[in-house]
Amino acid sequence: MTTEATLPATSASPTARQVWTRTRGIALALVLLLAGAVAIALLRSDARHGELDPRSADPGGSRAVAELLADRGVDTRVVTTLDEAAAATGEDTTLLVAVPDLLTRSQQKRLHKAFADSGNRTVLVAPGSPSVERLAPGVTAAPATSLDAALAPDCSLPAARRAGTAETGGRRYTTTHLGADACYPSQRLATLLRLPADQGNGDTVVLGAPAILLNDRLDEQGNASLALQLLGSRPHLVWYLPSLSDASATADDERGFFDLLPSGWLWGTFQLFFAAALAAMWRARRLGPLVPEKLPVAIRASETAEGRARLYRKADARDRAADALRSTTRTRLAPLVGVPVTQAQTPEALLPALSSHLHGDGQDLHALLFGPPPSDDAALVALADRLDALEREVRRP
Repeated sequence: MTTEATLPATSASPTARQVWTRTRGIALALVLLLAGAVAIALLRSDARHGELDPRSADPGGSRAVAELLADRGVDTRVVTTLDEAAAATGEDTTLLVAVPDLLTRSQQKRLHKAFADSGNRTVLVAPGSPSVERLAPGVTAAPATSLDAALAPDCSLPAARRAGTAETGGRRYTTTHLGADACYPSQRLATLLRLPADQGNGDTVVLGAPAILLNDRLDEQGNASLALQLLGSRPHLVWYLPSLSDASATADDERGFFDLLPSGWLWGTFQLFFAAALAAMWRARRLGPLVPEKLPVAIRASETAEGRARLYRKADARDRAADALRSTTRTRLAPLVGVPVTQAQTPEALLPALSSHLHGDGQDLHALLFGPPPSDDAALVALADRLDALEREVRRP
């Protein structure tokens, strides 16, 4: 009397706990990265709220200088579109462009054309290159210095001499205009340029830093005096705050794909490629031929069988599964009925020996061992049961 031992079921699929243990580090890193991105976005949005806006009382706003100008009879009008800025130009108007670099190339050309013949004063706040070259032809921007640098005027411009030291340290400029006033030099380059009026055109002031216009910097040095003189020379002030939502930003925009990329993108891409190559070389454990190694663990046969069965089921390969079951059964039955193993896969050699041993119907044996693949999973399970029953019957004494 024998008792069949039942092996515990094994599964190659990881449990939910194992999946969580393996992926919790990656999930935590993604959560921290997302939280950091949200925090940075909120901080940046708060920091830029009302920046250079004459209606804002925030530290980065410019309401204080607008109020001082109003006390001196200068009215301030805020515009956010290019059409409004172009329509507001006039001989008794000062046009201030808060962030010229936000304008597209076509907007800059159109704005320059609009105020070139207006006779007004134009003040450009910290324009970069090539923005300043389009808005003030003949002026070239140099790399910026400290934004909080207080500098002496060192020029003959009356407004600068009366204001004295002011915090204009920022972007620096050079010009080819012979009659230009180059004030507040930093490393021998001007941080404030005034291009004189020419043939009825108004003058242009290029300011290297916005510090003299900010609420929290207006009372430092001669900032207030310089700001009031630059912006209060005419009774009307148009304060242009460029907006990305301006419809003219997308009209006739000549910028291509590479113009939209930040400067230095090519060098940055090369650095990333070089770093990836170094990482690949670091991860390559050997550069010579492969060396066979012993497996650290032995895999149980039941796990291998179950894993292959899962692959067959995922691929819906009942034909291959049935061929594997029948081939293995024929190989095991051949020695039991006196047929060489080399002829186990031949029906002419195996079936007569099986029929004589079992005294059964040869057609049923042929369909069982060499028949067509099952049509569904239930037929495959039935085939496996019949093959198992046949092998037990042959092995029976």
